Amino acid sequence: MQTIGNKPSAAVADALPVLAGAALAVSGFGAVLALADLASPLRAPLTLFFLIVAPACAVAAGLRGLEPLGRLVASAAGAVALNLLVAQAMLATRTWSVRGGVAAIAGISALLFLLALVRRPGGPTARRKTY
Repeated sequence: MQTIGNKPSAAVADALPVLAGAALAVSGFGAVLALADLASPLRAPLTLFFLIVAPACAVAAGLRGLEPLGRLVASAAGAVALNLLVAQAMLATRTWSVRGGVAAIAGISALLFLLALVRRPGGPTARRKTY
């Protein structure tokens, strides 16, 4: 008799790091296309992919305590909110440009990701309890 569980199969669990690496490569290529101002039909969709994936991954890194579905929803909402805030700030200061927006999102995402790594419990900066 087979037991039905919620655990993903081994093939799915092995494919997740590969998919994450592929998403990183695609979004990085989109950022390079936008920052280098190269004319390509892939520039717009890959840049949009970068603008959603980079802040979503950075926000998700800080939400390790949530369940997977809640983490996915919260990180997607955080990515959209971060993009809107950057666009609004750049438009208000009259400094809007595609390259500037991509660079700002990349910088803020990197900062959020590094802050999540520093504040991670059990990480390299966690204090050791001595009893």
